[in-house]
Amino acid sequence: MRFMWQFLKRQHRYVFISVIGTLGKVLVMMGLPTLLGVMIDTALIPGDFERAVTIGWWMLGLALIGLVGRVVSTYGSAHATAKMTEDIRNEVYGRMVQFSHDEYKEFGVPSLTTRISTDAFVLMQFAEQLLRMGLMAPLMILASIVFMFSVSPNLSIVLVPSLFLMSGIIYFLAKFSHPISEKQQKNLDRINGIFRENINGNRVIRSFTQEESRFVRFNQVNDAYKNNSLKLFRTLGLADPAFTFIIVSMIVVIVILGSRQIELGNMQVGVLTAFIEYSFHALFSLLIMAQLFIMYPRATVSANRLEEIMKVMPSIDENEDGVVETPIKGEVEFQNVYFQYSDADEPVLKNISFKAQKGQTVAFIGSTGSGKSTVVQLIPRLYDVTSGRILVDGVDVRDYNLKALREKVGYTPQKSLLFSGTIADNLRFGKEAAEEADFDHATSISQAYDFIQRLENTYGSKLVEGGTNFSGGQRQRLAIARTVIDQPEIYIFDDSFSALDFKTDAKVRGLLSKETTESLTFIVAQRVSSIINADQIIVLDEGEIAAMGTHKELLETSELYQEIARSQLSEEELYG
Repeated sequence: MRFMWQFLKRQHRYVFISVIGTLGKVLVMMGLPTLLGVMIDTALIPGDFERAVTIGWWMLGLALIGLVGRVVSTYGSAHATAKMTEDIRNEVYGRMVQFSHDEYKEFGVPSLTTRISTDAFVLMQFAEQLLRMGLMAPLMILASIVFMFSVSPNLSIVLVPSLFLMSGIIYFLAKFSHPISEKQQKNLDRINGIFRENINGNRVIRSFTQEESRFVRFNQVNDAYKNNSLKLFRTLGLADPAFTFIIVSMIVVIVILGSRQIELGNMQVGVLTAFIEYSFHALFSLLIMAQLFIMYPRATVSANRLEEIMKVMPSIDENEDGVVETPIKGEVEFQNVYFQYSDADEPVLKNISFKAQKGQTVAFIGSTGSGKSTVVQLIPRLYDVTSGRILVDGVDVRDYNLKALREKVGYTPQKSLLFSGTIADNLRFGKEAAEEADFDHATSISQAYDFIQRLENTYGSKLVEGGTNFSGGQRQRLAIARTVIDQPEIYIFDDSFSALDFKTDAKVRGLLSKETTESLTFIVAQRVSSIINADQIIVLDEGEIAAMGTHKELLETSELYQEIARSQLSEEELYG
């Protein structure tokens, strides 16, 4: 739980306010039983009614102090825990956005989502209860025991077995519930994962009429979560009846023994009343501590899961002291590059070597799984090479300040991911200070200008999450415009024209060739028509360079390229 404490102690001002309020509550709750006992005994004496009324006013004053104490305690604990949770989420999110693809694969998106939402909320609940009750309960127990022994040492012995019994139950519950809480959080990860998968793949599920099978799968995971939760709740459900039985039994014994003491003249009624109140406070405070101990295992699991994220050092570091500026612009060189995914058995890329200059268009083509996308993702360090070197403008990418490196690169991924907001918001991902003239220029190149102008709010038009209120081709054109708007040194289009029709594809490529004359352009493509005019085409086969050259050169030298090209183009298109 050190993880939670390091965030909670930052809110020391609010914690202090909560502690002051708690001390006020304890003072009042300890003083009221004594005054009540004195008032009862005074009221029983004829002619002492006025004194009883005076004591009553004192009790009312204490009650008002207690009210203020509760308000202050609640205010302090609420602010401390809310701000603590905000800090936790901010720092966990800050670490998550530094992760490379490997770390995201290791944790899984559903698990990360659960941790930053549910686990952080669990810690907030526990911290809030800890501040409100965690200090008050032990103080109440100690103070109550002291007052009980001062009132009647003989009757106080009744409390000892009750304390031992309740402490034993608390220990058992805390020990037993910890592994169940771990399973419960993991099951919640699985529920989130399947739910997210089903929502994202809803169209595919419907098209294959797999609604029932997917429901069965979700129901199985949900049922496992339910069974685990029931096991936890049944165990914890024993606490209340057990504690209630112990408290009631103890009070009954105290009343019986106390009544005997009153009958013998060794105790007054008011003293017995005060003693019962103190005993109730002691055991009820122990019950409150039991609830905290019951919450503790789940809070520990949640804290460990969040701390696990914070302990992971991103495999791709920011390198804040790295290279920022270079005299050379728009040059990329691969030197004997090998790359292997962390969970793979063999390298995806083997001995990749080539050099590209400013003004060139370099294209990658090959069968599915040949490593085309992986090659271009190594340039902005979305992954790091396993061996070999990648030089951008003559400097190893690992020696760059990461932000400076990525500012050199404009990357359009395979999936045209857009974010909720307006079209303008999404275009400004590429250039934060972009104005309408910049929007017009970029969207004209990507052939998105016409359909945007037909929209009622043009660049102010809203996109839902993922931009799914636009067609695949429209999303792809917006993603291309987002890359073009910043005019980077290096353009990367990772199969970014696949959703465009041939006519639009040709227009976009023609305009891009004019726009990128002072930049280096990489294109990953499935269509030969998209790369036919590239200055250099690299044919990949099972992670290795099978051939390299222009379209005409490859038609003469590469059987693999000929096979791909002839499957897509007519003889006239091939040699035209």
